Amino acid sequence: MRSTPQSSGADPKPAHQQLSVTLEDIIAAREELADVIVPTPVEHSRAMGRMLDATVHFKAENLQRAGSFKVRGAYVRMSRLAPEEKARGVVAASAGNHAQGVALAAKKLGITARIYMPRGAALPKVAATRDHGAEVVLHGSTVDEALAEAQRYADETGAVFIHPFNHTDVVAGQGTIGLELLEQQPEVDTVLMGIGGGGLIAGAAVALKAKAAEQGRQIRVIGVQAENAAAYPPSLAADSVVPIKKAKRTIADGIAVGQPGEIPFEIIRELVDDVVTVSEDAIAQALIFLLERSKMVVEPAGAVGVAALLEGKLAELGVEAKNIAAVLSGGNIDPMLMMRVIQHGLAAADRFLRVKIMLQDRPGELATISRLIASTDANVTGVDHSPIGSDLSMGDVSITITMETKGTEHSEQVLESLRAEGYEPLVLH
Repeated sequence: MRSTPQSSGADPKPAHQQLSVTLEDIIAAREELADVIVPTPVEHSRAMGRMLDATVHFKAENLQRAGSFKVRGAYVRMSRLAPEEKARGVVAASAGNHAQGVALAAKKLGITARIYMPRGAALPKVAATRDHGAEVVLHGSTVDEALAEAQRYADETGAVFIHPFNHTDVVAGQGTIGLELLEQQPEVDTVLMGIGGGGLIAGAAVALKAKAAEQGRQIRVIGVQAENAAAYPPSLAADSVVPIKKAKRTIADGIAVGQPGEIPFEIIRELVDDVVTVSEDAIAQALIFLLERSKMVVEPAGAVGVAALLEGKLAELGVEAKNIAAVLSGGNIDPMLMMRVIQHGLAAADRFLRVKIMLQDRPGELATISRLIASTDANVTGVDHSPIGSDLSMGDVSITITMETKGTEHSEQVLESLRAEGYEPLVLH
């Protein structure tokens, strides 16, 4: 988490006028996007509002064309290419959202696009990129390797490299979200969104801060990163771009960027009030919250703002917000990943309980266990029965029971019911 004077609840930073991207740039970008993007809705979350005693809205950019905000910046960048540049085509690298944004923009503009994606990219994202008409080349095992190959191809052929975040036109395009949000929710005072390279929050912060200043008020802008891949906190502490030495794996792969972009960083350090990090468990729980309470399909990177709210980050910062908006930046999630994330999120919320129990191998034991669990209103989803194991005595068996519960208190009731009958359930994680 970033430590700044604002973290104690002081007034947010005022808008700064000497930056590489201005409000006028973002207004111009919006005009270019008028017939390209979909103005995405802002959904009121009563459930989150009750938790925080505030008005809470979600900006549903997961419903944008190509499934994320990325088409905004990609189209603005590519629409401003000179005719001879357009004729040479464009090249980009991405694991998903930027790939689809560039592919869609290229199709709209009649430009040939070549997209490098890592070999492990989700098949639905690869298929969607191809469906937009781009040539997809699978290369390397990481986005960094795909980026290096895309840059090599650009140098070799003259194709224009479209960077996912480190360009003023891209930042201006992404910043149109800020204008849109303020028109939809004029009273918003605190906005949270994820940070990868920084293009989205940099552009949005310019728009939000400048428009708020025109209204004679202030808006707090808070960036959120996955704690396993957070490049901005050390860079902000050092007041310069610092690459992560070794990032851990995160389910929020869309914001797992090893080094901040220099252009976004310049803006973020001036305008963004705080940067916080969230755990993998919180991200998984945010996805489940959005599915259950808002009926929204959101990818992990797009849900980190909600994760920050669930983890109580505003309280940690001392922020007393009354009108909050979290940007759901994308909805391109692989169904297989969604299944794993849901299971992880349910387990993290103690709604998915797995226990191992030793018992004597005699008739009626399993029926007794089942009766006890049923009496607590838990739902058994799986049973594994084994008479073999180094920790078993002669005549004993081991059973592993998987069940759905209603949360931490309910899980404890199940365990206490089993213990009261002399069983010793071992919770498996």
